[in-house]
Amino acid sequence: MYQIIQYIKFLLKSTNQHGVHSPFVYNLVTKCFYDKTNYDGYKSILNYKKALLKNKTKVSVTDLGVGSHVLKQNQRSISQMAKNAGTTYKRAKLLYRLVSYFEFKNILELGTSLGIATQAMHIANPKTNITTVEGCPNISEFSKETFKKHKLQNINVVTGNFDVATKELTSNNYDFIFFDGNHQKEATLNYFETLLETTHNNSVFIFDDIYWSKGMTEAWEAIKQHPKVTVTIDTFFWGFVFFRKEQVKEHFIIRI
Repeated sequence: MYQIIQYIKFLLKSTNQHGVHSPFVYNLVTKCFYDKTNYDGYKSILNYKKALLKNKTKVSVTDLGVGSHVLKQNQRSISQMAKNAGTTYKRAKLLYRLVSYFEFKNILELGTSLGIATQAMHIANPKTNITTVEGCPNISEFSKETFKKHKLQNINVVTGNFDVATKELTSNNYDFIFFDGNHQKEATLNYFETLLETTHNNSVFIFDDIYWSKGMTEAWEAIKQHPKVTVTIDTFFWGFVFFRKEQVKEHFIIRI
């Protein structure tokens, strides 16, 4: 019910490119968000997900975050997880376009899951270095093997608790960080604060499911107000964060 109410509010407040007066955001919306090109890479994204949907292998799952709204049992099939918890085809295509548009070289992903998002980012630019963190050892191992099977390189899968992993990764600089693991307010804010030191002027953060719960929305509101954050874009399912010092502080609500 919370999400339904928030979505109605989002629809009432949101706009498309015609409500955007920032050239940076206008270009992003028109040339990336609304890009209708049918890229060759989309077929690879679809085939990767189809293979997962057909996979009946069962794994024991350790949930370190909030967990799944749908899947509660510890023993889950890969096909179930791909259907209920994996990145959607639409969002995977958007990730592909984002990596291509911004030409990200170093990416950090918190929450590998079955690697649907990871694979989409990789095929957008196979030379991109991707570090992806997964809390559940069995899912991590499955995704590692799946990446090998699909001959995906330059992907470093880190297995472990996000609290520990994020602190160990702060010596790096990232062009893009995709927060898609622990959907809790305190944890999200902790990861945000910890990984702020890995950013540069053109870094991009994306927070998944900013309306997952009241707590996640509160975390999103706090992130928007942070002094280092200049531009944010609320697309309902994702929250985009930019640190460009040349931009005035501004918040956009965009329908995709």
